[in-house]
Amino acid sequence: MTTITMTELTSTNPATGEVVGTVPVTPIDTIDEMFQRSHAAQGPWSSLSLDERIDILKRVIPVLEGHAEEIGALITAEMGKPLAEGIGEVQYGVDGMADNLDEIALALGSEEMQDGTTCSTLHRDPFGVCVAITPWNFPFLMVLQIVMPALAAGNTVVMKPSEMVPLTGQAFADAFNEVLPPDVLQIVHGDDTQGKALVAGDCDLIGFTGSRAAGQHILSTAGKDLKRVVLELGGKDPMIVLDDADVEAAASFATRNSFRNCGQVCVSTERIYVEPNIADAFETAVVKKTSELIVGNGADEGVQIGPMVSAEQKAHVLAQLERAKVDGAAVAYGDTPMDGNFVAPTVLTDLSHDMPIMVDETFGPVACIVRVADADEAVRLANDTPYGLGAAVFGHKDAERVARQLTAGMIGVNQGCGGASGTPWVGAGQSGYGYHGGRDGHRQFAQVRVVSRSCD
Repeated sequence: MTTITMTELTSTNPATGEVVGTVPVTPIDTIDEMFQRSHAAQGPWSSLSLDERIDILKRVIPVLEGHAEEIGALITAEMGKPLAEGIGEVQYGVDGMADNLDEIALALGSEEMQDGTTCSTLHRDPFGVCVAITPWNFPFLMVLQIVMPALAAGNTVVMKPSEMVPLTGQAFADAFNEVLPPDVLQIVHGDDTQGKALVAGDCDLIGFTGSRAAGQHILSTAGKDLKRVVLELGGKDPMIVLDDADVEAAASFATRNSFRNCGQVCVSTERIYVEPNIADAFETAVVKKTSELIVGNGADEGVQIGPMVSAEQKAHVLAQLERAKVDGAAVAYGDTPMDGNFVAPTVLTDLSHDMPIMVDETFGPVACIVRVADADEAVRLANDTPYGLGAAVFGHKDAERVARQLTAGMIGVNQGCGGASGTPWVGAGQSGYGYHGGRDGHRQFAQVRVVSRSCD
């Protein structure tokens, strides 16, 4: 959690309440001047060739490798996830950077097209200045997926990490700025006040990962000047368990994906629809696996589930739980009071879509299990949401057919929703406006410009 004064932002460990560190809050009246510096730096940066920019960005890899454990420990201290997951997040991002940059280079390269009469070159040029506003739940990877393609495309970037993880954001920027020219990447610290000033400021492109409500505000503000936007927003991810599913595999996935990072994941499994013949065995297995999870300070050995990021986030989750119980939901496991920012992993049954917990994003460690008559009812309920980020279907005979009926942007069959290397991270409905990753995602950070001439 974080405390903000007029001049200083204090980062506090959500597991212990101890101060992790401080950063200066960026004064609002300095943001216009930061944009001016970004525009000034953008010309020389974009004048470099794509290959030259890629080569410069690859120089940050050994810098990050040298600080991977340090940054991972900062993630755990600032937002609470287990230390192995914090370090793993950084190491995963660093290990894939070289290949990712090569993929970006291919995606952003020029293309030749001709029809026998006209020959055209499709160039992919920078927009100008990109604002990157990034979340606290994956404070390294989510920054990387916006900043890296934006810079490779020739944009300069002004980034604002979440106020919950300012030290992690600063460490990220410091590493990149060891190799980048001055003002190509700048960092702003603060809360919604700074974020709104950035969105309204002299930028050309906005990359944002966060809540649907914040995304709606950004889109509304950006629309006044028709600024380009790439938004990855919230989710209410469903999972469908068919009668012929592997109960052990389905229950293991449901438990892991509902509770990892204390449920603070955009593609957490928040709604589970189970066909009748397998429901008893599935619920029993999920309850057993949930009971075996170890909750505690993410810095302690063996802990699997850390705290909520803040008291406010805990209060939101508990309010949803209490309302669900009042409305008739049954607690199959959990809902045990815990001190501080901790919330016990909880399994609910006897639910309906009249309950807010089945409609509104929870972003906490709650698994909601609903028994359905058949796969058709499961699909109907799974699609009964404005969200459409990820989904999962476990089963065999009809799993692929059921998956194709879901309105999510990413659907996993007997696995999570993440795709093969090179596929985008994409949300449907109100979970996304544009997308990240893969050839098509990288290209959203560049303006297509077509130069045509006679083929003669």
